[in-house]
Amino acid sequence: MDIRIGYGWDSHAFKAGVPLKIGGLAIEHPQGLAGHSDGDVLLHAITDALLGAVSAGDIGSFFPPGDPRWKDADSSIFLNLAMEEIQNAGYRVVNVDTTLVLDQPKIGPVAAEMRERVAELLGIVPSNVGIKAKTPEGLGADNVAQAHAVVLLERIEDPGELQTMSAVMQSQRELEDVVRDLVSQVHGVPVRAPFDTDDIT
Repeated sequence: MDIRIGYGWDSHAFKAGVPLKIGGLAIEHPQGLAGHSDGDVLLHAITDALLGAVSAGDIGSFFPPGDPRWKDADSSIFLNLAMEEIQNAGYRVVNVDTTLVLDQPKIGPVAAEMRERVAELLGIVPSNVGIKAKTPEGLGADNVAQAHAVVLLERIEDPGELQTMSAVMQSQRELEDVVRDLVSQVHGVPVRAPFDTDDIT
């Protein structure tokens, strides 16, 4: 069996006046995570883990933080690009294990829903998604959320499975089109497809 392992890490500071989104979920909290996109620290870490597993670079090389097209963008777009990269390399996700490090909010009450959302985005069953949370005790990082992610990939041997993954990716691309239109309308910035090779640095 041909397998790959990828590791990703990300961090964002909390900031008042912005919505909090972690693992693709909107969470009620007085502060959100500062970032050029929606600040979803968990999806960013998973995205980097996927890209790293197939030696495809990192999230910043595809989506530069200073690019106005990705201002407030939904991080599921970033994750979808990583899924396309591993598909193009001939792999699929077996499982992912993650750890969130933050003081607040408590992740336990939403962990099951977060697991389901991440599983949906990765095209795997929720039982193959690990969501854990730890407090930053002794780290002096109470106003920061960090995320660690490890993914296991295996090579796709069945061409039929690759076709199924392609159908899932097409559905995700349709979602991206909607998000890009919304970003363009809000910011008045023309949004090109994120897979233009001219954008890769």
